[in-house]
Amino acid sequence: MPIVTLGEMPGFLAGHVESDEHMTGCHAILCPGGMVAAVHAPGFATGGRETEALKPESLAERIHAVVLCGGSAFGLAAASGVAGFLRDRGIGLEVAPGIRVPIVAGAVIFDYPGNRSFGRMPDAEMGRAAAAAAFDGPRLPLGSGPLGAGKSARSGKLGGELSSPSGVGSWGTRLPGGLGIAALAVVNPLGCVADPKTGRIVSGVRERDGRIAERARVLELLGKLPGPGEVSFPRNTVLVAVATDAKLDKLGAARLARMAAAGIPRAIWPSTLLGDGDTVFALSSCLGPAADINFLGALAADAVSRAILLSVPGFSESS
Repeated sequence: MPIVTLGEMPGFLAGHVESDEHMTGCHAILCPGGMVAAVHAPGFATGGRETEALKPESLAERIHAVVLCGGSAFGLAAASGVAGFLRDRGIGLEVAPGIRVPIVAGAVIFDYPGNRSFGRMPDAEMGRAAAAAAFDGPRLPLGSGPLGAGKSARSGKLGGELSSPSGVGSWGTRLPGGLGIAALAVVNPLGCVADPKTGRIVSGVRERDGRIAERARVLELLGKLPGPGEVSFPRNTVLVAVATDAKLDKLGAARLARMAAAGIPRAIWPSTLLGDGDTVFALSSCLGPAADINFLGALAADAVSRAILLSVPGFSESS
């Protein structure tokens, strides 16, 4: 079965932009024809936009973009730039004759102190640039590393300065008969990235000599974290977008998002801690065949765990 990235799913466009100076950025995932979308947020410290519109009972049947950003709450401003880019191209929900409003959902990671200035955050200008890159730029490679929203992302952040670089990864597959599914993950967790096949930690807390810390050491540090009310309490996130061309309604997409989230604990250990804002979007262009939701969910969880692994700079499936 061929391996693909999220940007290669029929009906989807994916682009990113980042600032080397300020070490932050964003990703724009567009579906000009409209996509069925849902969100599952297992994290305890989420930051998002238009997530209410993704509930199965909400009025909007389709949305037009999802934006994954650095910059914490400030970074959500990038979604306004994506919305403006789409509006200028006549893409959006028709709310009156000749008037279209793009529905743009989004979520953010807490990428400080990697964001060097606490001044230039992902903003509307950066969002427009990411959307333009989705239309015009090169496809996202499978093993992406520190790009876009993952520019300063790190794993093992419960170790503070002893964390390791992570970033963004994308992995997917296309099955015989045309069905495809792919995940994009922005990996900035308190926990460590571990290979589900071996249990080996490949990115996370390091010892002072640079070696990856053993699990016992990680648990020791976990027990010493500052409390939630303290300024130094760490705030971190794994953001995931799973895209498919399988025909889904909003309830099916909601189920898929929840099932896809099972891929996070396979590749992040420990996962979904109190300071993590883990958020999973499930997106369908509905351009392909129908699929059994259990089968699709199993594929999605696998794609998520593989995308997380590929976010680690230098990691490959043969590592």
